[in-house]
Amino acid sequence: MFFSKKLNKFNTIDHCFFSRNGGFSQGLYRSLNCGKGSKDKTENIEKNLNFVSKKMGVYIKNLILMNQTHSNKVILINENNVSDVQFSADAIVTKLKGVALGVLTADCVPIILYDQANQIIGCIHAGWKGSKKGVIRNTLEKFRTLNSNNKIIAAIGPCIGPESYEVGVEFYENFLSENTKNKDFFLKKNDNKFFFDIRNYSRNLLIDGGVTNIDNIDLDTFTDIDNFFSYRRSQQLAETDYGRCVSTICLKT
Repeated sequence: MFFSKKLNKFNTIDHCFFSRNGGFSQGLYRSLNCGKGSKDKTENIEKNLNFVSKKMGVYIKNLILMNQTHSNKVILINENNVSDVQFSADAIVTKLKGVALGVLTADCVPIILYDQANQIIGCIHAGWKGSKKGVIRNTLEKFRTLNSNNKIIAAIGPCIGPESYEVGVEFYENFLSENTKNKDFFLKKNDNKFFFDIRNYSRNLLIDGGVTNIDNIDLDTFTDIDNFFSYRRSQQLAETDYGRCVSTICLKT
């Protein structure tokens, strides 16, 4: 389990970037696989999510996860929908106490947010597609619709590191066509390959959205096989599937 030093200062919230350790799954999914979309045994995933719920001090029904689709959709969790079975989104926000919001990742960027001025929390699944579509911007706007006088702290969790994220020239040119300043987030390997720094790309989008109080849990999910699942690593190893780690935040009751 990994924590943000900035968020640890507040006794009004609990949070955690869970590693892959401490769970019940076996094989490819060893051991704390929280991905309902994986091919892991359902009973193991349920045991793992129950473990996470207990660590976060919430009832299992109050651990809210998303059906993530690399979109820019943000959902506000309130009294009217907190009991819903499924939330198809890539970011969720709430003012409810005793509810843990969770994001699942296996290389993408997990971002958790805390507005200390207004007691609002949120989490974002910031893959390159969703971030490029505006999921980070939309989440910050959702915070401001609840209260415009924000004081937001953001914690960027473990994700794939730039040394591990090799992309092609088409990917590179796609980002530059959007904004030439995006060149800062790429390192050229050769004429056809680049390395992409998705962590700092996400961080820059937070700053553009007015959030400057940002903490980084700067760990590479691709290289750290003992602590993290990795989609890209599973692809390189020709594995049939991969697990997902969960990152959570909760307003204490």
